[in-house]
Formats: sequence, C-alpha cells, structure tokens
Amino acid sequence: FWTTFYRTPVSEEFAGGYPSDEEWHGYISNSDRVLLKTINFASPNSAGAVCIDPACTWVEQWVHRAGPREKIYFKPEEVKAAIVTCGGLCPGLNDVIRQVVITLEIYGVKSIVGIPFGYRGFSDSDLSEMPLSRKVVQNIHLSGGSLLGVSRGGPSVSDIVDRMQEKGINMLFVLGGNGTHAGANAIHEECRKRKLKVAVVGVPKTIDNDILLMDKTFGFDTAVEEAQRAINSAYIEAHSAYHGVGIVKLMGRDSGFIAMHASLASGQIDICLIPEVPFELHGPHGVLTHLKYLIETKGSAVVCVAEGAGQNLLQKTNAKDASGNIVLGDIGVHIQQETKKYFREIGVHADVKYIDPTYMIRACRANASDGILCAVLGQNAVHGAFAGYSGITVGICNNHLIYVGSCT
Repeated sequence: FWTTFYRTPVSEEFAGGYPSDEEWHGYISNSDRVLLKTINFASPNSAGAVCIDPACTWVEQWVHRAGPREKIYFKPEEVKAAIVTCGGLCPGLNDVIRQVVITLEIYGVKSIVGIPFGYRGFSDSDLSEMPLSRKVVQNIHLSGGSLLGVSRGGPSVSDIVDRMQEKGINMLFVLGGNGTHAGANAIHEECRKRKLKVAVVGVPKTIDNDILLMDKTFGFDTAVEEAQRAINSAYIEAHSAYHGVGIVKLMGRDSGFIAMHASLASGQIDICLIPEVPFELHGPHGVLTHLKYLIETKGSAVVCVAEGAGQNLLQKTNAKDASGNIVLGDIGVHIQQETKKYFREIGVHADVKYIDPTYMIRACRANASDGILCAVLGQNAVHGAFAGYSGITVGICNNHLIYVGSCT
C-alpha cells in the first residue's frame, strides 16, 4: 500500500493548512462512483437498446468519479512528471499539455518534462526530453499540433520502463488513441511487475469521438466545425457547375460521427456514407443511381463519406500502420472515380469535384468547446495521478468526469 499525504500548502495564505472538508467541500471522496448507464431498457426493441440477455436485464455499472482528493499519494517535491503525445495530430493536444503542466505546478511539482515524438522519444538518443513549465506552455494552446511532436510505434515496453527508471519519472501522462493506450496499459503493468510507484494516466485522443462510455472526446467539435468549410466549398462547386457533384471525405475509421454531425450541421449534404451503415455504389438502390436522380431533379448533388465507410467495396491490403491500425483503402477517391465512370457510361455530363480536408482539420487549434474539454481532462488527469491511481484514462460520461481502468 502506498503512503498517503495531506496536501502541502503552496502559499502563505494556507500556511496553517488547507480548510478541512467540513469547511470546504471541494474534494472528491475515493468512494464516489458514477453510474455508466442511466436508462433501464424495458425491451430489446426500444430504440438504442443495449441488452445483455433476451429479457433486457438491468445491470448497474459504476466507475470512479474523477477529481481532486484531500489526501494524495505523492509528495509533489519528489515527483518527476512526463507527458507524451502519440499517434496522429488532433485539435486540442496543446491545450491538454498546457493544462497538465499548469495543474502539476499548482500541486507544487517542480520537475516536468515532455517526451518528444511519442514513445520514440524514450529510445532515440538524438531526442532529448523537453523541460516544461507554465512559462513554456502559457500560449501553446493558441496553435494547432503538438508542442512535443507525435509519432506511431516505438521501443519495447521494457525499454520504455527502463528509461523511465533511469530518468526518475514517476508520473506519466499519455495522450493518444487505441494503440497509445494499449501501450500505456502495458507500461502500467510492467511498472506493477517491477513494483515501481509510478502513476500512468491516459487522456483519450480520438478526433472520431468513438470511445465507448465517453460522452465526447476532444477535437471532435473542432473537426465538425472545420468540416463545414470543406462541405460548403463542395456545395458551391457543385451548385455552380452544370450537373455538379461534390464529394467530401472526412475522418472516421470505424465510426461516422464526424461525417454525420458535419452533414447534419451543414444542411448541404444529399448523401452521407458512414461505416455503421453498409451501402452499394451500383444497382437500382445504389449511391450512383441516387446521384443520377439528384442530378435530374436538383441539377447538383453533394456527398459526404467517412474514411472507413464502404471498405467492403475496396481491395483489402491487410497492411497495418505503426500503431497497429489496418491501412484503409481510399473510399473517397474510389467514389470519385466510379462516379465519373458511371455518368460517362450512361452518357450524362457530370462535373465531379473531390475534397479531402483531413490534414487541414487535424492541424487546427481547438475551438472554445474543445478548449474547455481539454482543460478539465488535463486537470483531472493530474488529480488522478496524485490520487495514486495508475492504468486509468480520464473522460466524461453522463456529464460527469470519470476514471476508467484498474485504479490501482
């Protein structure tokens, strides 16, 4: 069991100690829990029902409530905290980095570093850790990208933990997606195996907003907002041309939330294609037949497609990237080519324009909504680490901040 400490006052104002819980109810109890599912479905036929058996039995599921604790498991002056960002870019990375650093300093931590270019920074001798402080991160949220840089893949888990021990790192904040969190969990397990008092805390980074149990992930609102620019451009191109067809491909490997929300918000999309709904291009009920109908009745059409949609229509490569993700075929280019071919074969003129704004969207700075989400996620990642939790990730469920993971 780890030793617990009462918070050390960081200013003369609280020289006599912080107010107790009786005087100030600002701390979270370690026994607080948040209910994950709030609907008791009476029937599996109810819209959106999630059932574990034919009777749709109600099962309560609880997770730890996130927030600051009165007793902490680390002495701030003995903490060396590290932050690493992995995978691809996402609006809000700098906002989370900034808030983690600021919150660590509020706790009294003096040694904070950034690991450059993902997990690679633990092994590459040419990459040095970056000292971080409030002065360094004060304005980084005004720019997109990551102050620390990103990359996929990296050294072995054992090598990473070896480097952490050498550097004296006892708090690690990991910002990333599926592969990154799998790596973070493996690092946590290796630290447990070695009986190291190290807190490994994740902040889920997926612009696709596709994490189970989480209401929303950072970068999603910004992506939907920025996607409007591409959709509007496609609409203007299509509407201004004779028999114009605009095609926009947006992010969404396994979930079409960005494409769906952007389409609904724009009011300019005629066809929205997402991974969750199978479709065919050809045939009487295919997308191309409907495009022909739209050209005949409206004179133009705009299509929005998520990158993971219609993969069954493309040749599989079975290749994987450095993060272990399957390399997808380019459904946007495929639809563009098939659309041109289809209208050419039926002898109907079509002016097809294709827009892929993926990297423009990923590189944007976070908007106000995502900026607030990043702030609370960064703050509560630090609260979780100081609570002594490891192997967790922080998020929002049913409008409550939660910790999901082993909490050990």
